[in-house]
Amino acid sequence: MKQEQGTWIRGYLTIHVIGSRPELFLDLCARNEIYVWDIHKIDKQTCVANIFVKDLLKIKKIRKKTRYKIQFKKRTGLPFTWKKFKKRKALMFGIVLSVLFVFFLSNMVWKIEIDGVRPEVEKQIRTSLRANGVYPGVLKFSVESPSKLQRLVLDNNPELLWVGVKEKGTTYTLEGVEKTTISEQEVKSPSNIVANKSGVIVDMYVSKGKPLVKINDFVEKGEILVAGDLKTADAIDEEKGEENEKEEGEYQIAAEAEIYANTWYESTISVPMEVTYQAITGEVNNKYYLGGNNQKVPIWGFFQEEYQSSRIEEEQNSIYFFQWELPIYFYKKEVYELEEVVEKRSEKEAKELGIRQAKIDLQETLGQAAEITNEKILHEASENGKVKLELYFTVKENIAKIQDLSQGD
Repeated sequence: MKQEQGTWIRGYLTIHVIGSRPELFLDLCARNEIYVWDIHKIDKQTCVANIFVKDLLKIKKIRKKTRYKIQFKKRTGLPFTWKKFKKRKALMFGIVLSVLFVFFLSNMVWKIEIDGVRPEVEKQIRTSLRANGVYPGVLKFSVESPSKLQRLVLDNNPELLWVGVKEKGTTYTLEGVEKTTISEQEVKSPSNIVANKSGVIVDMYVSKGKPLVKINDFVEKGEILVAGDLKTADAIDEEKGEENEKEEGEYQIAAEAEIYANTWYESTISVPMEVTYQAITGEVNNKYYLGGNNQKVPIWGFFQEEYQSSRIEEEQNSIYFFQWELPIYFYKKEVYELEEVVEKRSEKEAKELGIRQAKIDLQETLGQAAEITNEKILHEASENGKVKLELYFTVKENIAKIQDLSQGD
């Protein structure tokens, strides 16, 4: 008969059937729904076959109704192996404990390597990692993913330009690149300082060159503010600090200055008086799985209350046995509860929010060096549940721009 699958797990017996025409006994077993396979006839009086453990009682009942003898020659399968282990509980406990111990040690962080940075910066990185729970001896399951570790290290160490994080077995390797300050060239090409925007000058700091404008002057975009082209002997003497024997000449330098002026910007923004959005309440359920890519087995956190609305974040960690990465992963699913928030604003609140948002957008465009000194509402309207604002901003910013003399005015 065809051999059944999973015979070792279910357990089976190898029997000898002794008697006249023993194949008739095996045929009788098949008629009584007893699975028999690997049948071999040794001689005229003996047949060998395999049967499942569960059919043992049926075989004994059939044998009592016949004159055949049954001898049990071999026991194979998980039930018999388990029975042997039960007799050696101490050995089995030791084996299981050893496997768990090796598994535990294989999934700990044993080494953190940091390359490419100075010793003092390396010390700072190790301090910030330890403060966030990353140090030799911690379980890898509790460590953030390499991408999150990369952001963490960069946020806590502003002197780093870039850092790469690699996980290999029980070792984390960090390779960093420090920011470097590139010194200015000692020799600069001759240049003027021109206005990159129109505005009214409020402050001037000229270190090199001849100023052509003064405070409270209105300047147009592209107008020369500080000249680097000195065409008179007096200007040359003033720049050198000594007399010049040349009667008339042209002396060119690289002008350096900071010219601050009041500039103006207009902005239009529309703010709804009622807005609906989803916000995290602070409640979170953590669920854990073991499994491969196609199937996951839940191991913890599956009897918690389900949220009506939620946001899910998943994290996958590899599992190691010694240096080998197993095809099994440890999954962590974080389920955040969300609630729908309906926010209603008065016209005053919507107007204040609109001005604040417009200032933030303008500041991001101009950079942090610029200073918004004043704002005015040119026009305000409320229609279709929205407040529409036309705004006018006054900004103090550095309008100096270097223009090489070779470019012309």
